[in-house]
Amino acid sequence: MLKIEPMTMNDWPEVRRIYAEGIETGDATLEREAPDWSHFDRSHRHDCRLIARDGAGGPVLGWTALSAYSSRRVYVGVVWESVYVAATARGRRVGRALLESLIAASEAAGLWTLSAGVLAENKPSLALHEKVGFRRIGVQRALGRDAAGRWRDVVLLERRSTSVGR
Repeated sequence: MLKIEPMTMNDWPEVRRIYAEGIETGDATLEREAPDWSHFDRSHRHDCRLIARDGAGGPVLGWTALSAYSSRRVYVGVVWESVYVAATARGRRVGRALLESLIAASEAAGLWTLSAGVLAENKPSLALHEKVGFRRIGVQRALGRDAAGRWRDVVLLERRSTSVGR
C-alpha cells in the first residue's frame, strides 16, 4: 500500500538516488547531477516536501518538492514543482499520488500557483501533470542544453488553485 509522508533528511539517500535515476533518463531534467542535501534543503520549501513509500517503513518510491518561483514578495504564492519516481515504480500511479498530495499541502500552505517545466520529450510527465489539473501555458524553445549538448525545449505548465488566492 502506498504511503505519502513528509520528506526528512534521513530520506535523502533514497531521494537522491531517485533524482539521479531521473537524470539518467535524459528527459527528466537538464541537471547533470543530483545536488547534495545542503543545497536541496536550502532550495526547497520545508513544508511541501513529500515522499511515497511502499507501505509503512518501506522503500521510497518517489518524491515531490517545491522551490520558490521568485524572491519578489508579489510572487510569494507561486512556486516551482518537481516530481520524480523511482525507475522500478514508474507506471504505478506513484507520481499521481504524490502530486495530488502536494496540491493539498500547497493549498494548506497558502500557495495559489504551482508551476512546472517539463522537457518536451517527457510525455509521461506531461500527461501526469495534465491529469492532476496542470495546463500548458507555453513552450520555451531551446531553453537549455542537455548532457549531450543538444538544445532542449521546455513545456511550461501551471496549476491554479480554485480556493487559495481568489
